[in-house]
Amino acid sequence: MSKNLTALVEVALFAALAMVLSFIPDFIGWFNPSFGAIPLVLISLRRGAKYGLLAGLVWGLLHFALGKVYYLSFSQVLLEYILAFLAMGLAGYFAPSFQKALKAKEQLTAVKQAFLAASLAVFVRYLIHYIAGVIFWGSYAPEGMSAYWYSFTVNGTAGGLTLFVVLLVLGILIPTSPRFFLPNR
Repeated sequence: MSKNLTALVEVALFAALAMVLSFIPDFIGWFNPSFGAIPLVLISLRRGAKYGLLAGLVWGLLHFALGKVYYLSFSQVLLEYILAFLAMGLAGYFAPSFQKALKAKEQLTAVKQAFLAASLAVFVRYLIHYIAGVIFWGSYAPEGMSAYWYSFTVNGTAGGLTLFVVLLVLGILIPTSPRFFLPNR
């Protein structure tokens, strides 16, 4: 199998895994972490930005195929299901320095790079959700609460919890399975 085809198969598998993890029941209500972010950061650090962005796009599109889209308007759907999920692939821009540190057995540097990558991806994704929350979901805020604060509390809490679970997984995987992040290209 060609190396490009192998990478594309991995993209499909990681996007599908992200979608499956999206079906974990909400146990904290609106403040639920996005467990699907975990495989997106992993594929991005494993294969780089090009494949990470593609995996994010596929994950976003899978929401349409499986009927998990909350549609208010075209621009809301574009922001929340295309751009926000695509943003998870931004972690891949750290892949070269992350993998270089792994190959040099500089584990602390690798962990720092991975944490920065995950932080960037999750921050941008939830910034997009925050903007969409202010514009499109602000009318759902409790009486007396501004759309800005409402979106911040909902998306900020979900983003913080998402980042926590992603960093936890990275903190476990990098020391125990560093070869996972170094595919035979």
